[in-house]
Amino acid sequence: MKKSQYLAVAIALVAGSVQAYAQSKGDAAKGKEVFEQCSVCHNADSAEKKMGPGLKGMFKKAKMDSTGKAPTDANVMGKIEEGGNGMPAYKEMLSADEKANLLAYLHTL
Repeated sequence: MKKSQYLAVAIALVAGSVQAYAQSKGDAAKGKEVFEQCSVCHNADSAEKKMGPGLKGMFKKAKMDSTGKAPTDANVMGKIEEGGNGMPAYKEMLSADEKANLLAYLHTL
């Protein structure tokens, strides 16, 4: 195998591990509670836009509405932490557990 193939395999393994870790670590029921503050701007029960995009089925889409990136755990967490386009950054506002729980909840939508 070439170096680029090894690198691609390593990146895929790391990305898969991050996604599996976030899903296994988070508690969706607790994440639903965290989502209450998000629900001011985002719908959980539809893809219809409120102030921000509706999040139902977000992980089934090819791209996130707000960034155009694939809805991976890493990309969604990046958006939660950094905010942008009117969304506040939650990097310092939510604990690591709250963010993992929120991500687990978003997977249920």
